[in-house]
Amino acid sequence: MRRDLTPDDIADLLHAPKCSTLATYRRDGMVLLSPVWHEWREGTFWVHVGRNDVKGQHVRSDPRVSLVLYDDTPPYCGIEMRGRATLIIEGEREAVRRIAIRYLGEKVGNAYVDGFNWEGMLLRIDAERTRIWDFRDEYTGLGG
Repeated sequence: MRRDLTPDDIADLLHAPKCSTLATYRRDGMVLLSPVWHEWREGTFWVHVGRNDVKGQHVRSDPRVSLVLYDDTPPYCGIEMRGRATLIIEGEREAVRRIAIRYLGEKVGNAYVDGFNWEGMLLRIDAERTRIWDFRDEYTGLGG
């Protein structure tokens, strides 16, 4: 496994339209795992949620979060970011449009956002610990 990687080493994955998994904490301390769309910007993950979404409620009471994004096809790579989330309203509509277009394409992404009838917010994950893995060397050694 390649070591001492930076986000730049897996930039293709960070900008690919793959779902990631966000972990937030319920009041009783149990974890909620949620598949989410994300945007990698300014060296961190941004996730869009509704203003009354349970993930945002969890972050209000406990800002600790983790997000995992990985490629499930060989040669397998991924990133786990643990830290604290900050709730941000400013720029939410522009961000959700960028995210929707990335996942759905321009036409469907714009229609998706234009059809919103609810307000959202962004979760910005401020990393305290980042772990990146990449098995490219092992896969290449197997003839992949």
